[in-house]
Amino acid sequence: MNALQRDERARDAGLLFLRVSGGLFLLWVHGLPKLLDFSAQLQLIEDPFHLGSHLTLMLAIFAEVVCPLLIVAGVLARLACVPILFVLLVALLVVHPQWSVAEGQFGWLLLILFATVFIAGPGRLALNVRLPGVLRYA
Repeated sequence: MNALQRDERARDAGLLFLRVSGGLFLLWVHGLPKLLDFSAQLQLIEDPFHLGSHLTLMLAIFAEVVCPLLIVAGVLARLACVPILFVLLVALLVVHPQWSVAEGQFGWLLLILFATVFIAGPGRLALNVRLPGVLRYA
């Protein structure tokens, strides 16, 4: 194994770690509480686009439960990052514009993490490598 192969393996292992740790963290901290306590979350969720709290919560659950699971598996990972990035940007720039960088640091770190997965893709240690055609790169 030459240095280039070691670098590629390390990159793929790093992307796997980033996908799995970031996806499970978002799922555990934000997604599951919304899913498991749906009725209470309906009273708490912000509705910046006036879609109604029910639809807003359903979209947040999609972004914070379904999308992280796709990212962890490495299936349509880039596409699954888009709703997460949207929710994070809305939270940081629309819902909580008064937050300093220090107050919103968790959100900004998640934004950096999922933007990295969006840019770099899931790596070769992902299920999408088995998908045909353009789906392999989504």
